[in-house]
Amino acid sequence: MLMNQLPLKSVLVHIGRYGSILQAVALSSSTPDSLITTVLNCKSPKKALELFNAAPEKNTRLYSAIIHVLVGSKLFSHARCLLKDLIQDLLVKSRRPYHVCQLAFNALSSLKTSKFSPNVYSELIIVLSKMGLVDEALWMYRKVGVAVARQACNVLLDVLVKTGRFELLWGIYEEMVSNGLSPDVITYGILIDGRCRQGDLLRAHEIFDEMRVKGIEPTVVVYTIFIRGLCSDNKMEEAEGIHRLMRELGVLPNVYTYNTLMNGHCKVANVKQALRLYHDMLGEDLVPDNVTFGILIDGLCKFGDIKAARNLLVNMVKFSVTPSIAVYNSLIDGYCKAGDISEAMAFLSELERFKVSPDVVTYSILIRGLCSAGRIEEADNMLEKMMKEGIPANSVTYNSLIDGCCKEGNMNKALEICSRMIENGVEPNVITFSMLIDGYCKIRNIEAAMGIYSEMGIKSLSPDVVAYTAMIDGHCKHGNMKEALKLYNDMLDNGLTPNSYTLSCLLDGLCKDGRVLDALELFTEKAEFGTTKCKVDAAESKLSFTNHVVYTALIHGLCEDGQIFKAAKLFSDMRSYGLQPDEVIYVVMLKGYFQVKRILDMTMLHADMLKFGIVPNSAIYSTLSKGYRESGFLKSALNCSKELKELYC
Repeated sequence: MLMNQLPLKSVLVHIGRYGSILQAVALSSSTPDSLITTVLNCKSPKKALELFNAAPEKNTRLYSAIIHVLVGSKLFSHARCLLKDLIQDLLVKSRRPYHVCQLAFNALSSLKTSKFSPNVYSELIIVLSKMGLVDEALWMYRKVGVAVARQACNVLLDVLVKTGRFELLWGIYEEMVSNGLSPDVITYGILIDGRCRQGDLLRAHEIFDEMRVKGIEPTVVVYTIFIRGLCSDNKMEEAEGIHRLMRELGVLPNVYTYNTLMNGHCKVANVKQALRLYHDMLGEDLVPDNVTFGILIDGLCKFGDIKAARNLLVNMVKFSVTPSIAVYNSLIDGYCKAGDISEAMAFLSELERFKVSPDVVTYSILIRGLCSAGRIEEADNMLEKMMKEGIPANSVTYNSLIDGCCKEGNMNKALEICSRMIENGVEPNVITFSMLIDGYCKIRNIEAAMGIYSEMGIKSLSPDVVAYTAMIDGHCKHGNMKEALKLYNDMLDNGLTPNSYTLSCLLDGLCKDGRVLDALELFTEKAEFGTTKCKVDAAESKLSFTNHVVYTALIHGLCEDGQIFKAAKLFSDMRSYGLQPDEVIYVVMLKGYFQVKRILDMTMLHADMLKFGIVPNSAIYSTLSKGYRESGFLKSALNCSKELKELYC
């Protein structure tokens, strides 16, 4: 009777597809709702999935039915694909993730048959988490409670770590344990990762020890996570310790472990150790990947060993690893920083030969390199070239060119580039404004610099340390110490920590303004007590502020003011802080002693300089010769003059 009511063509099509008259009839005659029973009653989940896929119309209840069937049959990957499809379809209609989550939950909960599988909720949490719908996954977790599987908890914990929501992470973990779910090796790996990302390496180590005490042996993944956390904090000795431990316990490092360690060593400029690890890796028959070569080539380029970096590029071909644009960018950057612009430019041709497309980073590096070499017009042409090739410039690209113009003192060109930047939809940022301020200060146009500073305020951009320092330096050089100190206090009030150059500008300005005691007071405050407004502790303050530039500025000021004993005390102090005086400071001190006619001290300082391997320059010899001659030590003066002549022969 039913066959007589159905279109023969439709039935025959479905018989051809499924080889079953009953299934053909079901598909030909059914609505999505009537298909649900057929799907649920299929003896094979494969057949149920075929019926679902062939259905011309699918509603949420049909999705729910097939998902329950698949989860009940432990076909989790198939179930997750359909859950993702369902959520995406609902998002198109609603665009409200929370509402979509409720609809999906209600659909999954509506099934009232023996095929109902409570594990679908855990699968939904997994899918929501992996889709980045974290709040919705959390809502789902709260809704289901104790029924959530450990795998779903792990996925949720992992996404909380990766999104930096640490308070929720530890709360969910505690709930998981209180609900009777014991952490497994994956859970512990996630928790260690969480503590490392929080910077709490001590607690990360405690969790690592805890899992071992409980008899859960860390896998290579867990070891690598912990090593990565230690490397991120530059704790390379501890990272190597964990590396040794895993080997002792029979867990062999993989490529990711080696990459992590090599990257850590390169970060702290220990490229030799990174290369040793690379050779160890090859000795264990592990095949390096693009990341491996990228880390090493970048490290070697930053270390200045371009030749070794180029050799590694050749090795990539031997291992059938195609160099990525990131690898080429490292090499181009290395050649630019070495001043070999022609070799850097040659890589553009090599990129074309290997069919690797240059990106915005490639061009930005080349533009910066050309600007550093004073080749501004060529840099501008490079900008035009990249735009014609359809690669839009970003703020880094424009800032590189603007910085080059500012350093050349070509402020009109800098402003022109800035205008083009805005026309092309790239807004100037704090760095852009800081460069312009610094550029105007360098050409002594403090009014224009202050104008740029005011414009930053209009655009609600807060000046950074570079901008403040440039303006402070400009005002100091104009003798406007009142405005310089006002800007300095504004800087502190805004929570910025002045750098050594900021301090040296102020010290030099105060000394030249005849305020040597104020300069000494400022130096003492920074070098011994820290910056209270910036909350810098004393130890950090000494390291941050007491360098050659700062000492030179203050010692010079004290010598000019005739306070040679205070200058000598500072000269002695800098050594106690581990700073070896350079030629500039020796010249300043020698001139200071000469000014107050302390020739014996000049002689002793000269001997001291030679003792520490400082080769006297022309300024030192001239000062010594003049001092000896005016004090009647003609033989010593003659010797200095002779040595000065030999210096230039």
